[in-house]
Amino acid sequence: MIGIVDYGMGNLHSVSKALERIGLPYLISEDIEELSKTDGLLLPGVGAFPDAMEILNETGKSEFLKQWAADEKPLMGICLGMQLLFEESEEHRQTLGLGLLPGKVTKFSGVTSEGESYKIPHMGWNQLQFHQDHAILHEVEPGYVYFVHSYAVQTEDQDILLATSDYHQDVPAIVGRGSVVGTQFHPEKSSQVGMELLKNFGLLVEKGVKQFD
Repeated sequence: MIGIVDYGMGNLHSVSKALERIGLPYLISEDIEELSKTDGLLLPGVGAFPDAMEILNETGKSEFLKQWAADEKPLMGICLGMQLLFEESEEHRQTLGLGLLPGKVTKFSGVTSEGESYKIPHMGWNQLQFHQDHAILHEVEPGYVYFVHSYAVQTEDQDILLATSDYHQDVPAIVGRGSVVGTQFHPEKSSQVGMELLKNFGLLVEKGVKQFD
């Protein structure tokens, strides 16, 4: 059973419908005790990093998610949910994240190295480039996926970069270490590629795999 973490800042409907389409059992809950009985967690997210962390901290979900990861249970962050997995963000103000992965969330500059401006947010379909083998990528083709974001992760740890996409810079698109993975794009809106990623996550949860990589 996959638990979808409800903290008031995720597109729960589209994520749950995607899981239904591929036949994965799930529950949506804001209750930590209920979520703790599931086998894997999805952390969706739409909105601002500081607001999300404030809610997670106030409701005890931050510590719950940290302990979940420490226990090597499957956790997948989506969009803002992926960014929350990292150490900090500069969105609006400096805010500490969950610290499950090393790196910082920063805003797109909006200007290329040649001095030309580009549109923010990064919105639309971009192609993935895979950088290493990982169980979450099993039989997934590096096709196009759907992004909507103004901030992107910066990390010096190349080992956690499973896939990137190009939007005037290398954008970490899929990240992972141990039982923790994340996608900057919306897999539930990313056609076949996204469905395969969610299906792989579900299979890993079902098998009780503690180390994805």
